[in-house]
Amino acid sequence: MFTSFMLAASDPASHVYNHVGYKIGDWWFWSGNQGNLLLTGLIMIFGMRWVANRVATGAESQGNDRYVTKNKLAHMVEVMCVYLREEVARPLLHERTNRMMPFLWTIFFFILINNLLGLVPLLDFQHFFARLAGDAEPHWAFFGGTATQNIWVTGIMAVVAGIFFNIAAIQRLGLGGYFKHMTAGAPFYVAPLIFVLEFFGQIVVKPAALAIRLFANMTAGHILLATLLSFSGAVVGKGLFLQGPVTLISAVGSIALMFLELFVAFLQAFIFMFLTAVFISLMDHHDDHAEAHAPAH
Repeated sequence: MFTSFMLAASDPASHVYNHVGYKIGDWWFWSGNQGNLLLTGLIMIFGMRWVANRVATGAESQGNDRYVTKNKLAHMVEVMCVYLREEVARPLLHERTNRMMPFLWTIFFFILINNLLGLVPLLDFQHFFARLAGDAEPHWAFFGGTATQNIWVTGIMAVVAGIFFNIAAIQRLGLGGYFKHMTAGAPFYVAPLIFVLEFFGQIVVKPAALAIRLFANMTAGHILLATLLSFSGAVVGKGLFLQGPVTLISAVGSIALMFLELFVAFLQAFIFMFLTAVFISLMDHHDDHAEAHAPAH
């Protein structure tokens, strides 16, 4: 029922963009995306603590059962964590894997939870109850929407990832080795040009690729879903022979698209984490140590 208000909207994209939660004059002090970011943070803190307690090894009195994860949901999270560490990050980062994983796990689950929250119609619930309270055209939201379809949010996450993989490179190579790596051993007459291009790519292009990829994929999927749902609202009152087939096609298509959106929520979190691990690994020594690991992987 609450989605009927969304279906009647003339602009489906208006349900995708960030909505103001609290505003003084022209200044936004709170928005739906901020509410979702806060909710994601709370889920990360308390939810992951709950998972850790059920994954942790129990007392010796439990025998072999102490190694068994105590909950199916916690076991699923554990399997995801082990896969990301052993199958994705370790072939790239080798002995640095365990040191880098807290950050990589954090960005993966932070993006994943935000993506999944974006599939829950929290925004429309608030608008539904606001209309019941007498607000004919509510455009505010204290939480809701998809924070990862906001370029400012994905941009900040990309900047944090960029700072992380550049600091990791400096720690690995030293400051001199970091800048020397930018020339890729090129002859002196082209080294300055290569340095400028590599440095620009390391500081600007790589973080921008992370930000735009996540933002574009999440925005496109949500606008497509909102547009598909709006077809049902467009034919309301135009006769059963038109309204019935359009509503049926819209509903079936929306369900199929929701499953695709669920897949994309996991995929985009994985890609952001994977590319961050790749960018860390690219700023490494190209020496016998790296070659020694190649046959094993």
